[in-house]
Formats: sequence, C-alpha cells, structure tokens
Amino acid sequence: MSWFKPYKKPNGFNYTPRFYDPLKEAREQRRRELRGESVETDSSEYTPGQYLRTRQQARIERRTLEDSRHKSGSSLIIFAILVIILLVGYILYPRIVTAFSTAEDQTVSRKAEPVEEFDPYAPITIVPNDYEE
Repeated sequence: MSWFKPYKKPNGFNYTPRFYDPLKEAREQRRRELRGESVETDSSEYTPGQYLRTRQQARIERRTLEDSRHKSGSSLIIFAILVIILLVGYILYPRIVTAFSTAEDQTVSRKAEPVEEFDPYAPITIVPNDYEE
C-alpha cells in the first residue's frame, strides 16, 4: 500500500489573467474618485469589522426609512376604513332604527292576542270518518 498517501497536499491554482487593460483601470479609478467612493481606503489597511459596520449602518437606515413609510401608509389605511364605516353607518342608521321600531310594534301586537290554554277536562269533539271501503 505504498500508493496510498493520506496526507496529499491539494493542488494550488496558478492563475494568470489573460487580458489586462490599464486604460480601463484608470477609467474605473477616475469614476470612483468622481463618485466619492473609497479612493483613500483602497490604499489603507483592512480593519476588522469595517465592512460589517457599514452594512449594519446601511441596514439600520433602510429599516428606519421603511418603518416611516409603513407607519404613514397604515395610518392612512386606518383613516380610510374609519371614514367608510362612518359613511355606511350614516346611510344605514335610519333603516336600522325603523327595523327595530317595527319589530317592537309587532311584539306588542302579538302580546295583545289571547292565548288559549289546554284544558284536560274539556269535552272532546269527535269528527266522523268519511272514508268508504
């Protein structure tokens, strides 16, 4: 088993770029300078966590902007719902009142009718059977 080597080192990459355009590099550098992007930080050394902090600050700013948009939008929706409920109530209120008043009138008229009670000792009326065979 001499061919088995458990500690074989991985092959490294020997990458050489096929094309390099110094004019393109200069153009990109000028654009970054005009935009105000990190020209100074290109030459500075990396400090641990600098990219994390910038992403975190951007995320916080984005969330506060979204929250302010949602709050204004939700308050507008609540206001619209309240206006609709008030309009429906204003339109339907007379109908609701008349419905309840007619219901009360009907219950009063029903109570005025005499109710017959069952008398177990009353005579039974017999009806003749008209069925013929």
